[in-house]
Amino acid sequence: MPIRSEYSLAREGVTLDTIGRALKHTVLNPVLTIPLLLAARYTQQGGQLAAQHAPAFKYLKAAVALGVLQRLGLWLDDAVTNNFENDTYDWNKEVVVVTGGSDGIGKIVVQLLAERGIKVAVLDVQELTYDGMDTVFAPPSVRYFNVDLASRDSIIEACDAVKAAFGNPTILINNAGCARGKNLLDSTEKDIRLTFNVNTLSHYFLAQQFLPSMIKNNHGMIVTVASFAAYLTTPNMIDYASSKAAALAFHEGISAEVATVLKAPKIRTVVMCQGYTRTKLFEGFGGRALYPETVAEGIVKAVLKGKSAHLLLPEVGWLLVPLLRTLPLWMQYGLRKRLESLMSNWRGRQVVQPSLEQKEAVAQGENGVGKVDESAVLVPGEQ
Repeated sequence: MPIRSEYSLAREGVTLDTIGRALKHTVLNPVLTIPLLLAARYTQQGGQLAAQHAPAFKYLKAAVALGVLQRLGLWLDDAVTNNFENDTYDWNKEVVVVTGGSDGIGKIVVQLLAERGIKVAVLDVQELTYDGMDTVFAPPSVRYFNVDLASRDSIIEACDAVKAAFGNPTILINNAGCARGKNLLDSTEKDIRLTFNVNTLSHYFLAQQFLPSMIKNNHGMIVTVASFAAYLTTPNMIDYASSKAAALAFHEGISAEVATVLKAPKIRTVVMCQGYTRTKLFEGFGGRALYPETVAEGIVKAVLKGKSAHLLLPEVGWLLVPLLRTLPLWMQYGLRKRLESLMSNWRGRQVVQPSLEQKEAVAQGENGVGKVDESAVLVPGEQ
């Protein structure tokens, strides 16, 4: 499953991202536009053409300015988010932990890493579901560790097992996620706790287990898979959006903390905020969807670069999603209300975490594990 280059046509077809990339590599590419500008200013023939086509020359100067500003912005993004520090990753030695790596986006992330021979520990409540691959026949670089991400004790036990098998991991990809798809009054305590335990609190407990070694070596990476929902809350997914907003805040906070308080400026932090993706968890959600392969490739590309990054997919989301809160209130509130229909046909599947099911069974005086709501059966790793 080779990773597609940015010059390849997206799986989703021709999108606004396709047009944006084309403009970036042509009209807004200083490598192409600056020579034209210099020719127009310092050659006789170029000067004549510029005089004859004054409006076009004006647009050329604007394109040069915008292209240079864009490249400068990208350079500053890279320099500041990486604390003006370089680091080297040896993929024969790195150990990657992927939560929710048995299915959905996480499954594809693990496959892409495994194809490169990178050692991967999959933490999931489900066993591996890869085509032609299970826990017995998985590649030698991949191992599965059962974990209940709603339980801190289970997380610590799984992390100890990973360290015993691989040594201290250098990259943590917090990918597992869940959604219940209910309005506030229909949401039970179990629904709310499950959503926050998996989507947010597990990030803290996992980082506490793996960060000390990263800090000691001033080397490592923490990847947070959030969502557009971190910026934009809609009806019938308040708990999901709130948990993803908290995950985004976790990423932003840990990015600053490792560089200052924890004195490990070479530790990288990556966040992926993706829009609606074609996974089982959000089946029936309204809106144009990304393919999970597209999101997984974006995550793996960032990991392989060994650089901090703040990613939105589709990229056109930068034009609206983070800027939403700067809009007038009537526009913000009006937009959220208009998005009520997005969850009207949602029928996402999930696999419930054992600890919360057992608590519910005990509370109800039942023996064994409680029943699973078929309309909401959690599949970890799918956003």
